[in-house]
Amino acid sequence: MVKKLRDQRVRAIVLRRTNYGEADRILQLLTPEGKKSVIARGVRKEKSKLAGGIELFSLSDVVIHEGRSELGLLTSARLIEHYAALVSDIDLIERAGVMLKEADRRAEQVDSPEFFDLLRQALRAMQAHAGEKGAWRELLRVWWVLNLARVSGEEANLRFDNAGRKLAADKMYVWDAESVALAEQPAGQVGADHIKMMRLMVSAPVEVVLRVRGADQLVDELSYIAKCIERATR
Repeated sequence: MVKKLRDQRVRAIVLRRTNYGEADRILQLLTPEGKKSVIARGVRKEKSKLAGGIELFSLSDVVIHEGRSELGLLTSARLIEHYAALVSDIDLIERAGVMLKEADRRAEQVDSPEFFDLLRQALRAMQAHAGEKGAWRELLRVWWVLNLARVSGEEANLRFDNAGRKLAADKMYVWDAESVALAEQPAGQVGADHIKMMRLMVSAPVEVVLRVRGADQLVDELSYIAKCIERATR
């Protein structure tokens, strides 16, 4: 069947940019409709009208001409939000760079509009809280890991332990990496507050999570669980 030609206007976050030829760039974009590969012709020329609309760590409004090739043609790009605070913070720009790579990889494997929403929320949170002290950066990272796993179909079990028993508020647990679930352990460090926080993380926007009082007291164990989930889902 012949592919129908069309122009598509969509919001996008640039995941990767690769120089091509003398003045072009090939872009990997994350959109609410999934990941798209496009070519931006002449974008590296000094007077290009596209260059300002395809910055990294930004949200843009773009128009893509989709023809018979798998590679779309970027015909218009307008910057909507630029998360400038990231650029002046080495830690944040490194964290954001990792998120772009992870979103790129996951969106290649699973076609879901939620990846775009997760990445946009994360970048906005970094912009809003840059310069603040506290554990918000690590809480954001845990939120990100839990939700990436959820959208990818590898959600952590936050209802039952590794033996199939319902998690109880009066029990203590440790994380069992093999079963990607909690295991009952009287000397464990994971309790009801940790479980409630993780359940909130996979059901609420990140800004709600970052406003929870006392969350910084839970971050060490949550961070460890997130690292275990990362290893299990790579």
